[in-house]
Amino acid sequence: MSRRVREIVPERVAAPLVGGIPAPTVCLHVVRPARVDVRAQRAADALARVGYTVVIIDVEEAQTVEEEERGFRVRHIMLPRWHHTRRFEPFFFLKALQAFVQGLSCLLRCDADIYHACEVTALPACFIAAKIRRKPLIFEAYELPLHDVPLSEMGRLRRVFHGLLSLLLPRLIPACQAVIAVSPPIVAEIKRCYSIERVFLVRNILSYRAVARSDRLREHLDLAPSTRVALYQGNLQLDRGLDILVRAAPLLDPDIVIVLMGKGVGATQARLESLINELDVAGRISIIAPVPYDELLDWTASADIGLTPMSLEYTLTVKWCLPNKVFEYIMAGLPILAAPLPAVQELIARYDVGQTVTPPAREGATCSPIEVAHTINAMLADRDSLARMRENALRAARELCWENESERLIEVYESVLHGLRTT
Repeated sequence: MSRRVREIVPERVAAPLVGGIPAPTVCLHVVRPARVDVRAQRAADALARVGYTVVIIDVEEAQTVEEEERGFRVRHIMLPRWHHTRRFEPFFFLKALQAFVQGLSCLLRCDADIYHACEVTALPACFIAAKIRRKPLIFEAYELPLHDVPLSEMGRLRRVFHGLLSLLLPRLIPACQAVIAVSPPIVAEIKRCYSIERVFLVRNILSYRAVARSDRLREHLDLAPSTRVALYQGNLQLDRGLDILVRAAPLLDPDIVIVLMGKGVGATQARLESLINELDVAGRISIIAPVPYDELLDWTASADIGLTPMSLEYTLTVKWCLPNKVFEYIMAGLPILAAPLPAVQELIARYDVGQTVTPPAREGATCSPIEVAHTINAMLADRDSLARMRENALRAARELCWENESERLIEVYESVLHGLRTT
């Protein structure tokens, strides 16, 4: 093994599959650190628990990584300063090429029965490895391919990369034995765009956990116990429509505050802070740093409602997304206020766990800050409805959990293996 590849081997060893069939080896590839890719970790753990031997090949820039006992192995492609090169396109392009070459080499050294590409960045290397090894390939789309960022915001090299993928994906995706997507609209669009039927829905849902109410956010911000908190959690980035929340803040009832809890991406946080100062709403809206993921739900449960604003005009990925935070809010018993995103609207209506902001008159238009503020005020004023939606969310959490959702993933793998045995 190359000196640039480090391996973590947890103690638990996967058992054979039921029926005495030797456990197939699955190789997942993700072009980022696996330790921050919770979805890849959940998938690997679910497969390992039913008997698959699982290896994740990821990209790391640190020299040491803490060992995790999850029943699968992690092989690291070491690329120092991988994250920092994103600021300089030419260097990042070279690093991305290096990650592809080393990733392909590592994939070919992995004696896998099934290759699994996590996101489109991992698909080309996995496709070549699967072809050379004559093994099946599963592609997992975390979002709608090619629609994560508008072309107008891409630099020159990224546009070149986008153009190459536009030519490659119509050949790569139909060659996959299965495609996994995270929301019903994205499933439908992948089927339509690439003329394939084997596209399966596996939503990004967290494992079930009972969460007690708390006052963490109020205590952290030194707010009065009677203050009501509308929480947004997640990355602070351009496509989330967070400026709408800042502009809504001065229109809220006096005892309501908005909290934005998450990691700033690019210049978004600085822009939000500038807008907060410009509108003089520092006492009505606060930005706080992200908390460790294993503590997240405890903080979530200290809010009164959960916000999913999103910028509907940004990309189709945003319009058709089903964000992780929706399931986090449900697990914590928070009624949800969301932008009129089709997948989120359907979930809210089915389980009666929140409301959506009145859709704009023009389809795809950004929600009005006035309408957002009005809906927040109305939701928090109706305590009976809040209590009902909270109970519905806690009840729905027992169904909307990874323990149930992972069965869909296992079914996808079983269908791929069944196809191999019948050919």
